[in-house]
Amino acid sequence: MNLLIKSATIIDPHSPYNQQVVDILIEKGIITKIAPELEADAELVEAEGKFVSPGFFDLNCNIGELGLETKEDLHTGTAAAAAGGFTGIALMPNTIPPVHSKAEIEYLVNRAKRNLVDVYPLGAISHKREGKDLAEMYDMFLSGAKAFTDGNRPVQDAGLMERALLYAQGFDALILSYPEDTAIAGKAKVNEGEISTILGMKGIPPLAEELMIARDLYLAEYTGSRIHFSTISTTRSVELIREAKRKGLEVSCDVAAHHLVLTDEALLGFESLYKVKPPLRTRDDVNALLKGLKDGTIDAIVSQHTPHEVEFKDVEFEVAEFGITGLQTAFSLALLAGLDPELIIEKLAINPRRILNLEIPSVTEGREANLVLFDLEAEWEFTRNNNKSKSYNSPFIGQSLKGSILLTLNNNHLYKQ
Repeated sequence: MNLLIKSATIIDPHSPYNQQVVDILIEKGIITKIAPELEADAELVEAEGKFVSPGFFDLNCNIGELGLETKEDLHTGTAAAAAGGFTGIALMPNTIPPVHSKAEIEYLVNRAKRNLVDVYPLGAISHKREGKDLAEMYDMFLSGAKAFTDGNRPVQDAGLMERALLYAQGFDALILSYPEDTAIAGKAKVNEGEISTILGMKGIPPLAEELMIARDLYLAEYTGSRIHFSTISTTRSVELIREAKRKGLEVSCDVAAHHLVLTDEALLGFESLYKVKPPLRTRDDVNALLKGLKDGTIDAIVSQHTPHEVEFKDVEFEVAEFGITGLQTAFSLALLAGLDPELIIEKLAINPRRILNLEIPSVTEGREANLVLFDLEAEWEFTRNNNKSKSYNSPFIGQSLKGSILLTLNNNHLYKQ
């Protein structure tokens, strides 16, 4: 496949052509020439006023395969990823069976080969994600697992987390912590505060998240290990991680795109599509998250793509499952939050790969073409027709969003709008 992208502005801090308007010639999946004016026998893509960057990478993606393919399978999940500009995704182990041995890792790696979207399954920290015994972490690492997490289940046992941090250190693997103290959070469904009082619902206090972050920071400091916190959501969480970085701890963290634009006020209509975990917080928390992204405290933005069948979301708020689909809307939500394009590329494309010690693509001559073309100003409507996911549990379906993905290219495979 040969492609000539005309008059695109490159956003890529690692490219010598960063911020320049150029033509990009791609031949058989390789960027062979970048210059102000090019002519070639290739498919022409007019991109004046549009932008090219390295393809996005999602650190927190849930796809039902294995066992929950009615929610999402690799085919539909990677289609949604490509439509959202993602050329790589890290899969959470929240499946049945969970991804807790090399058999599941090898199955997913082999199933996803030669796809437009690179797939990196994350292994579970504990056997069956039960939080009791360590899973076969080293075997999974040898089979392709880049990091370990119990997904949407926090590791409640401090001793188990300490052992996981020490064990992973031996082969330079990364532990991802989902920070929630379940004894504090209980069975509550929403953020504790004014809105939960109005709704008459028991709330999850920010303390539930912050206690676990404080604990795991102490453990990481004690063991001298790297640690990454998934989907932080509160002001104090940002402050704790900011202070840990000042002290020199090897800590990183991410935030879900929807937590940058939504607050718990969205729940006033008891709409279950807004039911996520961690729960939507307050405007002050959103402002703290945005500040954390801008000052470097928060390293990455994730989709937290969590598809569900209709019967799990189109029900009363109290019994609905947590989660929304997010692969196709993450970029637009980052723009809606008011973030600069350069910062978005850093948080969506560069840092996620750096966190997992993956090769970072670049829009540079001689490199494999792993890139996305987007229009910052174009508005598009997210509908059930252009939704590529098998599920449609997104509160943004039917809404007009800014920031259109025009083309995604990787592994010599092309998605084009």
